[in-house]
Amino acid sequence: MTEALQLPVIDLSSPDRLSTAKSIRQACIDYGFFYLVNHGVEEELIYQMFNESKKFFSLQLEDKMKLARKEHRGYTALCDEILDPSSTSEGDPKESFYIGPLEGTLSSMNQWPSLEILPTWRSTMEYYHQKVLSAGRRLIHLIALALNLNGDFFQKVGALDAPMAFLRLLHYPGELVSSNQEVCGASAHSDYGMITLLATDGVPGLQVCREKFNQPRLWEDVPNIKGALIVNIGDMMERWTNCLFRSTLHRVMSSGQERYSVIICFLSHLCFPHSNAFGCK
Repeated sequence: MTEALQLPVIDLSSPDRLSTAKSIRQACIDYGFFYLVNHGVEEELIYQMFNESKKFFSLQLEDKMKLARKEHRGYTALCDEILDPSSTSEGDPKESFYIGPLEGTLSSMNQWPSLEILPTWRSTMEYYHQKVLSAGRRLIHLIALALNLNGDFFQKVGALDAPMAFLRLLHYPGELVSSNQEVCGASAHSDYGMITLLATDGVPGLQVCREKFNQPRLWEDVPNIKGALIVNIGDMMERWTNCLFRSTLHRVMSSGQERYSVIICFLSHLCFPHSNAFGCK
């Protein structure tokens, strides 16, 4: 039986930026995960986003497959992906929908449901994307301070130029779970970007393994905090900080309940010339 992990809570609205940055630094060293509160994404918007997500995933498979994923945008059906290449499963029992950057030339690659079927779906997702992108930019400034850099460091070196922020809607159908079988809704993995911001509908399932190279792996539950986003460090940030900040292995375990979540993963086109790019020891 796994234990619940008590992650740090970071207040994005705190006027004491240096103290907040210090807390972020410790959270990223110890866990690679933390909660983010007062982030500026209204609870009503999060509710609307999940409502629209449920509407899409409740469509007939034939209608969803009209938006089958192309160029990392669009719909991915149940068990079409597997995040852990060492898994013997035929695929992770989840379905998803990818939305790429909304600005620049790449925005034309996004796919959208018909307005006749889901009239407010696109506008809701675009607004949610915009609000979380804003919170993410503010957080990245604090992460720079946490690394003993100037707050605008990432902006000045171009890491935030046309940020590749991908939104991903996820649906885990609870009815697939057998009472005598443990099932991973999303198999063990780490994220490949800078940071990921996650919102869930409150249904449990997220677990982390802080020591990803140890065997056997020790998994800890991450409880939901109403109104908070869950932030985790990605492989790119771990590499940039010479492994000072950890990109933590995590998974989603099926609980028998239907579960919805949404992530926004922040990528960057920027590659630093060596692993110790920030002078981190």
